[in-house]
Amino acid sequence: MRKLSIFPVLIVVFFLSGCQIVGILGTTRSSEEKIPAEYNLTEHTGQKILVLVNQPTYLNAEVNLRFYLTETINKYLTKKIGILPEYLVGYNELSEFRSNKSDFSLLPPIQVGEALDANMVLLVVVEDYQLNEIAETGYYKGNLNTQAVLLDTAAGEKLWPKSAKSKSIKVGFEIEDSGREVATTRLAEASAYCLVRYFYDCPKDKFKIADDRSGVGWQNWNK
Repeated sequence: MRKLSIFPVLIVVFFLSGCQIVGILGTTRSSEEKIPAEYNLTEHTGQKILVLVNQPTYLNAEVNLRFYLTETINKYLTKKIGILPEYLVGYNELSEFRSNKSDFSLLPPIQVGEALDANMVLLVVVEDYQLNEIAETGYYKGNLNTQAVLLDTAAGEKLWPKSAKSKSIKVGFEIEDSGREVATTRLAEASAYCLVRYFYDCPKDKFKIADDRSGVGWQNWNK
């Protein structure tokens, strides 16, 4: 009799365990959750895009910062969005156009896009750039702040962001020990990643990166 009384208990335990297993399997893993795109560029991979980086003359920045940003943003547009290189205006093509226009700095971004046969212009304006060596150690501390908008050249209007004048992208780090060029590249890579993530359904666990300083409470993201 004592042995028989155990069976109902075992059945209940097995039933409850089974429900928990089903519940676990039915729950979306955090790695599978995605943050929806603010503007889904994956639906426009057949349109030509110009990445136009404006670097104010008063800004104490690397001469090649504009190059680093353009190249890395184009790279992530290909890698994350799937835009083929032939649908991206190359930096050399843009640089040649810039050098042949004495009034380039006065041209509206949409006009530049039209001249280079681009359907869209991703305008990135550098607001602040700091890269300082830490007490002659060879280590660097840096930050890079930009504002970005996506423009439709044919309609002459802004496509993104919808709820603000522009999207603020802020990145930075406390220490980089591999030299100035690597530090500059690191800032450009982080800035490009943090910009392009808004144009596709980004996995939630990959949305925030270590060098991201864009949001409130970024100090706690990696804790």
